[in-house]
Amino acid sequence: METAALLSSIKENIGKVMIGSEPVINLLLTAMVADGHVLIEDVPGMGKTVLAKSLAKSVSAKFSRIQFTPDLLPSDVTGLNYFNQKENDFIFSPGPAFCNILLADEINRATPRTQSSLLECMGERQITVDGETMQLEAPFFVIATQNPIETLGTYPLPEAQLDRFLMRISMEAPTPEQEKAILLRFMKDEPLETLGSICTGADILELQRLAKEIYIHPVLLDYLVSLVQATRHWPNVEMGVSPRGSLALLRAVRAYALLRGGSYVVPEDIKAVAVPTLAHRLQLSGSAGLVAAQKKVVEDVLSSIPLPTEDWSK
Repeated sequence: METAALLSSIKENIGKVMIGSEPVINLLLTAMVADGHVLIEDVPGMGKTVLAKSLAKSVSAKFSRIQFTPDLLPSDVTGLNYFNQKENDFIFSPGPAFCNILLADEINRATPRTQSSLLECMGERQITVDGETMQLEAPFFVIATQNPIETLGTYPLPEAQLDRFLMRISMEAPTPEQEKAILLRFMKDEPLETLGSICTGADILELQRLAKEIYIHPVLLDYLVSLVQATRHWPNVEMGVSPRGSLALLRAVRAYALLRGGSYVVPEDIKAVAVPTLAHRLQLSGSAGLVAAQKKVVEDVLSSIPLPTEDWSK
């Protein structure tokens, strides 16, 4: 299947369950094609888990879900060695993190110790247990969800954990027409239960390879660097975007260009992914953790740096 047709089929398949979420679906697929991870942050009932499960069902690959709770242990995520009396030896029992698509549901309900068990998985695509390192099978894509307004019984994600996510996105509230369509769709059926897969893990790996071949003009690369550099000197920003964030933005814009069917990056690709890719990496003085304030900084940076004009295909 051609790239454009494959991506269109995935979006159409997810659209059988999700209504009015095309921008969010595009960003979710961008993160997957960019070989990154995504944090979906929104109030309860907006369809965060349904969206994640719809994508997982669209891809014929191993899927695991972990419901994060305060009593969850790191070994519940990564696995552990246990003594097998029959074989008189220690046997490794893999945890749910040994998969292709991992849904970390309500990740901020787990303790920092358990949250940190995902750092190695997300950053290096490997898991180390009792000194033995095991590689995770590609593709490996983490979709984490969290409720930003509830604080009782939750543990805020540390900066090192947030920085591992390529994007932080939020669901959009449906219009009255879309909400009525949701009610009609779910009135008699449960579309998620009958959703089938339309691609394989190998197809996702091919998309990731193709994204790395998308051309980006040197002038646009300079523009991208200027955006990142500006966040480090912006008023009220204590810590701007790190070099990991620069690489994340580069991967995101190339993946987004592939998603829209292009062979090279245009300025609109950068504008489309800059806020979800950069905002959560900022530490602000006096308003740390305020999502709206972080987004406003990135939007202001985008507005302050003029877009260059070139023939981007050369």
